[in-house]
Amino acid sequence: MVLLVIPGPTIILVISQAIAHGRRAVFPLAMGVTLGDFTAMTLSLLGLGAIMASSAALFSVLKWIGAIYLIYLGIKLWRSNPGQHEIRYPATRTPQQSLFRSAFIVTALNPKSIAFFVVFLPQFVSAQSEAFPQFLILGITFLFLAALNAALYALFAGRLRDTMQNPKVQRWFNRCGGSALIGAGVVTATLQRSS
Repeated sequence: MVLLVIPGPTIILVISQAIAHGRRAVFPLAMGVTLGDFTAMTLSLLGLGAIMASSAALFSVLKWIGAIYLIYLGIKLWRSNPGQHEIRYPATRTPQQSLFRSAFIVTALNPKSIAFFVVFLPQFVSAQSEAFPQFLILGITFLFLAALNAALYALFAGRLRDTMQNPKVQRWFNRCGGSALIGAGVVTATLQRSS
């Protein structure tokens, strides 16, 4: 729980998007984070984490995709017009789908998330018992806590947005959130592989 509560790129995205879109963003953001964590966990358990730990090229590709996407989202949020209550989307895509996709991509493509599951989960698996049921229980527990954590952050940020009716204050929050996402993208771009 402590590891989940510490804000990283995913939580910065959740807070920024919930402030920009309000409480209706809670469910798609929480589900995007959960599916992203599930994808990262599955890839780790299937061996991508070990491959990535030994492959500088794969680590770099994931790192740069994640960093560029965070910077893109930050610029988009920074430039959004607070006078509009939602960012306009093409008619074929609802804002909820876009919020879900953003949370999923940022969470699933974070190379540290994939490596985290390779390092973290095995510490809690007993060699005296069958491994799969233990990984299943640990994985479900982690995903539940990740969804709860993202939902609580989004609810708090959504309520904060609802109390801010002044477009100047909303613009300031959008720019702070956008700057935080751009900063998270820059930090992601400077990540080094653990040796």
